[in-house]
Amino acid sequence: MSNQRTGGRILVDALLAQGCDRIFCVPGESYLAVLDALHDTPEIDLIVARQEGGVGFMAEADGAMKGRPGIAFVTRGPGATNASIGVHTAMQDSTPMILFIGDVARGDRDREAFQEIDFTAMFSPIAKWASRIDDAARIPEYVARAYAVAMSGRPGPVVLALPEDMLTDLADATDRPRVERPSQAVAAGTIAQVADLLAEAKNPVAIVGGAGWTDTAARSFAKVAEAWGLPVAVAFRRQDAIANECAVYAGNLGYGPNPKLLDRVRAADLLLVVGPRLGEATTDGYTLITPDHPGQKLIHIHPDPNELGSVFATDLAICAGVNSFALALETALYRVGEAGMPSSKVFPRFASGREAHAEWEAWATPAPNGQRLDLGQCVAMMRDQLPADSIICNGAGNFSSWWHRFWHYAGPVSQLAPTAGSMGYGLPAGVAAALRAPQRQVVVLAGDGCFLMNGQELATAVRYGLKMLILVIDNGSYGTIRMHQEKRYPARISGTDLANPDFAALARAYGAWAETVTETAEFGPALARAKEQTGVALLHLKTDIEQIGPAATISGLRASHK
Repeated sequence: MSNQRTGGRILVDALLAQGCDRIFCVPGESYLAVLDALHDTPEIDLIVARQEGGVGFMAEADGAMKGRPGIAFVTRGPGATNASIGVHTAMQDSTPMILFIGDVARGDRDREAFQEIDFTAMFSPIAKWASRIDDAARIPEYVARAYAVAMSGRPGPVVLALPEDMLTDLADATDRPRVERPSQAVAAGTIAQVADLLAEAKNPVAIVGGAGWTDTAARSFAKVAEAWGLPVAVAFRRQDAIANECAVYAGNLGYGPNPKLLDRVRAADLLLVVGPRLGEATTDGYTLITPDHPGQKLIHIHPDPNELGSVFATDLAICAGVNSFALALETALYRVGEAGMPSSKVFPRFASGREAHAEWEAWATPAPNGQRLDLGQCVAMMRDQLPADSIICNGAGNFSSWWHRFWHYAGPVSQLAPTAGSMGYGLPAGVAAALRAPQRQVVVLAGDGCFLMNGQELATAVRYGLKMLILVIDNGSYGTIRMHQEKRYPARISGTDLANPDFAALARAYGAWAETVTETAEFGPALARAKEQTGVALLHLKTDIEQIGPAATISGLRASHK
């Protein structure tokens, strides 16, 4: 029996077969056939954003939350180039995502047709797979493969170009069944090897992060780490890999970490690395942990065999997903003495885990800094007023360092913050989070520079009736660059000052509720009023550039050069 459909209809049906329930897009004439098919597909929620950069970030954040690819649709040329920031973020953050790009007709290729780009060439360096669908009958094959590639091994983005005329072709196509992430079990005997190496260690430290952490994995690993007394640090912007209230949680690596944690990592004779790649930010430019790490043994657990041993010398490499490894650890903890399992004699016990946690608690408790608007005290008030499982969404900038240091993350998924360091991420990520988890409190954090890179997505948040709290931290500067400028070229300000709008007035123009806060005492009551709102609430926090970070001031940076 004939199953002829247009390419657009086949594509939407293929997405339905893979469990797609939401698409983020900016519409384009190059994929009108897909939009037409979506008109008859109420099972898929179509979210129309205001710029393709926002679309890319929304899809990336959605993929991070659900563990299956976030789906984005944009048009060719300008749309694709705008969306590329989301693809790059998904690649560096190991997030499953698929970007579909409407493209020029097949007969117009290689003529520099209107908005034409070779998308395979453009995206191959920043995606796990980039390709083009020229045959409508093969759409289910390509879509199933895209899901498989995006989720397998180290997750990441896939980009598929869709020739405009292909989407209007009629074709017979066979739908593919739903693709699941391949299981990556831990090899027999591996846990015993881990236990043996830990039993020989005197000062071990675990570093967790990367993609794929679930509540189950977080609880399993935390239970084992607490039983062992093993200090657990988290990779850059992976502070939600395990609950921060875990009795051996030691804090975050990356930018602005606790100096005592850095000392622990340097003094460690064994590093148990579960999930992260150990990138530049986490290792402080490959100096905190060097590729050869003399005097330290390294156990590295990662889902991609190509990552293991690629940069860091590894004493024990385990190709497995974090969920499989954490569950195997917990199972071994309660099956000691059985065949193939570690005995109680080799299971380690350390006092350093709880010591490290006490050091983190002291570090993560803000002391008043004397500024008119003290962000550390604002974070403390937020912890008092907001649910522990709030989802914190932020882009890049020094403003985020207050929350990285003083906020307590409840576990997966409560932190949406790009390890790629992308500005403009917070608000689009907040849109995705509020849609995916409407029962939870969503908090968007943005500096004044960060916010105006995607502030137009306020229109999207208001249009879809989303409930979220937005904090715009306004110090009139590109603060991170100003900080580095003062470190290297003190008092020679160039290119970092900003002239800003009244962000509260801007938010009200979009239809949101908003207030301006200039003093610490104003923040608590303003936060309470913001919580009462049923939609988007924005607090414009006007801070002094002098306090450039939780532990750094402009005057202090300048004085260090004298």
